[in-house]
Amino acid sequence: MASDKIEEKFHVDHNSDSDSYSSSDDDHTTGSNVYRLFGRDQPVHKVLGGGKPADILLWRNKRSTGIVLGAGTAFWVFFELMEYHLITFLCHLMILSLAALFLWSNASVFIHKSPLQIPHIAIPEDCFVEAASALRTEINRALVILREIGTGRDLKKFLSIIAVLWVISVIGSWFNFLTLFYLFFLSLFTLPLVYEKYEDQVDAIGEKAMIEIKKQYAVFDAKVLSQIPIAGMKKD
Repeated sequence: MASDKIEEKFHVDHNSDSDSYSSSDDDHTTGSNVYRLFGRDQPVHKVLGGGKPADILLWRNKRSTGIVLGAGTAFWVFFELMEYHLITFLCHLMILSLAALFLWSNASVFIHKSPLQIPHIAIPEDCFVEAASALRTEINRALVILREIGTGRDLKKFLSIIAVLWVISVIGSWFNFLTLFYLFFLSLFTLPLVYEKYEDQVDAIGEKAMIEIKKQYAVFDAKVLSQIPIAGMKKD
């Protein structure tokens, strides 16, 4: 009986979702009642922060994108494929830099060249303060989310976090940290671009996937979760 009610409720919700999706062309022009992935209500460029970083990720400035992507790829090839170590690389780089500066400073006397003017480099304090403040805000936000999950009042969010962490742990077992980080780096230059180019098709697929996920969760909730006696559990 409970399963029949869930199926009937989902059928009504699905019809309403289908009706709203059938008028997606009109909604796309008016900008209302359109399903967007992750609840997005702004263009992809603005979601990525706008400005030069978004231009680089979305290939608006191909030269800058190529430089950043090439540098990241060279970094991965250098340390992963050639098995070079970071500390060794930094030490060798400093040795070469200091040796070049030392030789040029002494050779300038013999070749009658002006000594090399080494600029005074100092990192401003504001950069560290802003970075620390932004990091502090994100850490506090993560701690609030973890606290809400730890209270046991939102089972849906708890199961979602567990599923995400499990998927990340499985993927992490396939690669080492550097390769995994490089794959994430590549995804920053491919997924946003593909999504911006095919956002209507991706949003349509995402909407259908969310409808199916909600249907399966409703069945799972009625048959399993609702039978678990947890004090203070919040029902969605």
